[in-house]
Amino acid sequence: MLFQLAGPPAHNLLGSIGRMLGLYLAFTMVVQLLLIARLPLLDRAFGMDRLTSWHRWTGFTVFWLAVLHPSFVITGFAQYDGVPVLKTAVTLSKQVPVLLGMIAVGLIVLVVALSVRIARRRLSYEAWHAVHFLLYAVVVLGVIHQVYEGTAFAINLGTKIYWWGLWAFALGALLTGRVIVPLVRNARHRFRVAAVVPESDDVVSVHVTGRDLHRLPARAGQFFLWRFPGHNRWWQVNPFSLSAAPNGRSLRLTAKGIGTTSRGLRDLSVGSRVFAEGPYGAFTLDQRSRAATLLIAGGIGITPIRSLLEDPEIGGDVVVLYRVRNADDAVLLGELRNLARGRGARLHVITGPTGPSNQPFRPENLQALVPDVAERDVFICGPAALTDTVVESLRRLRVPSRQVHAERFRLAA
Repeated sequence: MLFQLAGPPAHNLLGSIGRMLGLYLAFTMVVQLLLIARLPLLDRAFGMDRLTSWHRWTGFTVFWLAVLHPSFVITGFAQYDGVPVLKTAVTLSKQVPVLLGMIAVGLIVLVVALSVRIARRRLSYEAWHAVHFLLYAVVVLGVIHQVYEGTAFAINLGTKIYWWGLWAFALGALLTGRVIVPLVRNARHRFRVAAVVPESDDVVSVHVTGRDLHRLPARAGQFFLWRFPGHNRWWQVNPFSLSAAPNGRSLRLTAKGIGTTSRGLRDLSVGSRVFAEGPYGAFTLDQRSRAATLLIAGGIGITPIRSLLEDPEIGGDVVVLYRVRNADDAVLLGELRNLARGRGARLHVITGPTGPSNQPFRPENLQALVPDVAERDVFICGPAALTDTVVESLRRLRVPSRQVHAERFRLAA
């Protein structure tokens, strides 16, 4: 409808297609802003994992629309004027709004190129996160381009209200979720490092305290985005799960030294400031539909599983499967044993390298360990390969998907 009202028709079919793609691009960018706004309402409804997955695929949609929109527009003008495409592109780039749009497209291509799996593996999480700040520049450039070049956005009062209403809502949501809520919560709670406890040679726990933590809506299984001012640069942020159920007095994160931030956690000074965004994630007991629970963890993925086991609401029959290469790699094992004993839960620590004779999460082996697995809610957190294997085995064992809850940490993946 908006395309039909977009004013005088383009000179040819290519131009018309380009104009239509521009409308879709604007709408998709609005959707993308809502997905990255980190609104508590959306997080509780869908979980950060799912929102991040949608963000990734929406990002690729933005990429293709951002490439195709100017390609069709420029080719349409070139065909109409009877001049080479490159010459047309150069001529159009002399108009400032068009040039800003081209710069925005270049930034989108750069961010997407660094987000594909091959390139992503070579970047630290901190560097990849910093690169994504370029998308804020894309939004600004895109809005300016839309103001001066988007005829479909200003045909009449109705189209103006529709488009600027969408942008105002998306930008307001982004400002609220990414700026206002974190600033208000950190000003209210004034987080500080209370203790730093090495758990092993490469794993450390950080205890965080603050004011009125009983007012913080954190649940076992959730995570925060942690910044440590004075210890790391402001743009270095990492998602770490709570490794203990919130008790209204303190929070605890436990991390393995993999990246720059996680390796340096053991050097934090007691009393130093902490800036925490969150809590995020729907990996909580609110998702349960059954009385019995199966908790499955691999490696450092034990942290949210351990907090779920401590949650006073867990109740019922609980089984914990903890997969590690050897017993020395089992983080927080003493705490797990104490919690399992206190809860009457069964804890199985599964060790040894994975191979033909040691595949504990094959369907038949998983069912041998937990015969009534189909009658339980299953919470899974661990390396991607382990999570994928468990989810597939549960599918083959006909465990309903509503009973399967996986924390994949796509935000950091």
